[in-house]
Amino acid sequence: QVQLVESGGGSVQAGGSMRLSCTASGPTRDYPSRGWFRQAPGKEREGLACIIINAGNTWYADSVEGRFIISTDNAKNTVYLQMNNLEPEDTAVYYCALVPRTSPCYEKYIYTSGTWAQGTQVTVSS
Repeated sequence: QVQLVESGGGSVQAGGSMRLSCTASGPTRDYPSRGWFRQAPGKEREGLACIIINAGNTWYADSVEGRFIISTDNAKNTVYLQMNNLEPEDTAVYYCALVPRTSPCYEKYIYTSGTWAQGTQVTVSS
């Protein structure tokens, strides 16, 4: 059974940076991609970034492109989300996800696979 463990959330002032980590364990062969999405109170889930591990191809939502960077450490089976120039609008619970080979690596498909981590709160104050 696959498990995901996230770390790295917390509070930061606007303009600051934060890095989230997510380590997978178990059989991940059927999940060639990793993604991040978030959900703020009263808002819908928003796919943020996705990476196809072996190819290195990435996708970013318009709202975070140029500020967030997704990367992986394959030896550690870990995916990262480096978040720079954070804004109060980035406040949300952030989730990493395993994206199966049957799903595209972008937008809602990041979270429709159903394999998520527990989520970590990111709060950005102005």
